[in-house]
Amino acid sequence: MGPTTAPYGTWSSPITAEAITKGANSIADVIVDRVTSEVYHIESRPSEAGRNVLVHTGSNRDVVGPAWNVRTSAQEYGGAPAIVHNAVAYFSNLSDGRIYRVKEGGEPEAVSPEEKPYRYACFEPHPNHPHLLLSVLEDHTTDIPSEIVTTLVVVNTDTKTIHPLLSGADFYALPKFSPNGNRLAWQQWYHPDMPWEGGEVHIADVLVDADGTISVSNNVHVAGVRGEIGAGYPAWANNDNLIFTSDESGYTNPWKYGNGKASPLFPEPVAEDFAHPYWVFHYSPYAILDQGGKTGLWNAVKDGRDVLYLVDLNGGSMPKPVESPFVVVEVMRTVSFETQEVVFIGQKTNEKESIVQCSLTSLTNLDLKVLKGAAAAKVGSAGGDLPRELISEPQPITLKVPPTDAPLHVVYYPPHNPSYSGSSIEGEKPPCIVNVHGGPTGFTTQGLNWGKQYFTSRGWAWLDVNYGGSSGYGRQYIERLVGKWGVVDVQDCITAAKTLSSSSYDLIDSKRLFIRGGSAGGFTVLATLSTASDLSVFAAATSLYGVSDLQKLSEFTHKFESRYLDKLVGGTYEEVPDVYNARSPIYHADNIVSPLLILQGEIDMVVPKDQAESIYNSIKDRGGVVEYKLYPGEGHGWRQEANMRDSLERELGFYERVLGLKK
Repeated sequence: MGPTTAPYGTWSSPITAEAITKGANSIADVIVDRVTSEVYHIESRPSEAGRNVLVHTGSNRDVVGPAWNVRTSAQEYGGAPAIVHNAVAYFSNLSDGRIYRVKEGGEPEAVSPEEKPYRYACFEPHPNHPHLLLSVLEDHTTDIPSEIVTTLVVVNTDTKTIHPLLSGADFYALPKFSPNGNRLAWQQWYHPDMPWEGGEVHIADVLVDADGTISVSNNVHVAGVRGEIGAGYPAWANNDNLIFTSDESGYTNPWKYGNGKASPLFPEPVAEDFAHPYWVFHYSPYAILDQGGKTGLWNAVKDGRDVLYLVDLNGGSMPKPVESPFVVVEVMRTVSFETQEVVFIGQKTNEKESIVQCSLTSLTNLDLKVLKGAAAAKVGSAGGDLPRELISEPQPITLKVPPTDAPLHVVYYPPHNPSYSGSSIEGEKPPCIVNVHGGPTGFTTQGLNWGKQYFTSRGWAWLDVNYGGSSGYGRQYIERLVGKWGVVDVQDCITAAKTLSSSSYDLIDSKRLFIRGGSAGGFTVLATLSTASDLSVFAAATSLYGVSDLQKLSEFTHKFESRYLDKLVGGTYEEVPDVYNARSPIYHADNIVSPLLILQGEIDMVVPKDQAESIYNSIKDRGGVVEYKLYPGEGHGWRQEANMRDSLERELGFYERVLGLKK
């Protein structure tokens, strides 16, 4: 039988919530043993209560048993909880925060002090004394954001003691020894900056005493200016030259430091960002390919997609594009200088994450070795893979925002299902879900997301809005949101929805627009319903752990983002209380007339549940249409399979009830 027709939003689809969440493990990080060149990865497992597992990639063998959760909550978003050196793994265990050491086939042994309110991340063993492990330490002895202390420390894994190394900055990350161990590079930054706003790169000389104590001297500030230039991602090309990124040109481009001088690697700036914002400790945008540090493989963002370049680390030449089937490239690591191999996580528009290994030679021939293939969603009890023919491909569009025609970047996914040729209603346009990403300094990638396909395969359109303030388009685009959070993002979402439903595009139904978003995106959703100039645009909305009270957010959120609002809103609450109140949806809940679904994690420390419950109670008490679901044991986002499934089904059911598609 050929394809049939049915009203948009009512199509039957094999993409069920169960199919895309059951066993939906994801790859959180890739780790390489620098001594053995063995590749490992960290796997997030929703079916095991969302725990993270360290896995030997080649054999698919778990390094630790089911009692362990290889994860850190440093800076709440975590990342970089493990490292492997000469077949010995060191990892942070989430439940107690301690560092453990485990050898092949053995049981983990604690190597950090017990009963301390410490969180660890970014481990770096000394090349010649690998029992000495550098680590970021986040001290929660006084567990309020302004009193939490972040330092760089040395963990002596033999004596199980900790010694301070660097302190004074508000944040530290990415400690990197030179190959001979004589020098150290790191990144640091201060409030109120986020790392991409004013991150600094430093280097210093290293001394290892006979008793195993590490100290540093001759601290040199290599790059980065508070509030003006963001520098980061340091790595040694060799013993003499350091590679890093800087956005001095307005775009994050590769730089180097050698002979006492910092300089860009390209003869002229490239108008692309060669790194994403540093939200998680493990992110790495490049890998050095050879022993002499002459060539690097780099990830950059072009037209909203990740692309690859070969970069001459000696400088003086423009980057060379490398053809790639991936639109998302994450966590690039060097495997071997001798074979010039690297490994990274790659994702396509029609395929989830894979772990890919390649050499300089094989890369140019697109001869990519897949160490771990993309997990496929399964259909029904038979367990067949969901066919790729179901996938709606992303269509990036750049709109113009009046009155200056400033660019606005969006990605449109049309309704698509091979069983349907369109609507049975003549002239009908599809209902559309407008998705607002979190951050707000982030952006929505174009890699396969089955949650989007869950809707598009049922006859819904989907629109991702990379509003002004999003990353991936240069610093000027990010800074459109400075002092304007709750204004620019809100208007951009409205503009995008109206434009694509206007006669210029005529893609979606202007009367059936829905908006949804999580975290900072949830704030934009709530603001769109309560403080926007036009409150009638969206028929309904979903806020996932969204912010409703900016003053409470600044008071109770975690240290990493505790001063983020200084720039996003235009000052502290004490300095501009009227702005905080004017933009906080909680004070304008009476304006919310569109039905609202609120989904919230019970133990969320980034956006505490009080934010959700305040807006819910305010709407409910005046008789508004609002639904609220609290997920026990969940934090900032869903990690448990049952809750991932419920949230998808609950959101779709909510929209169907609003439109009267299902009784």
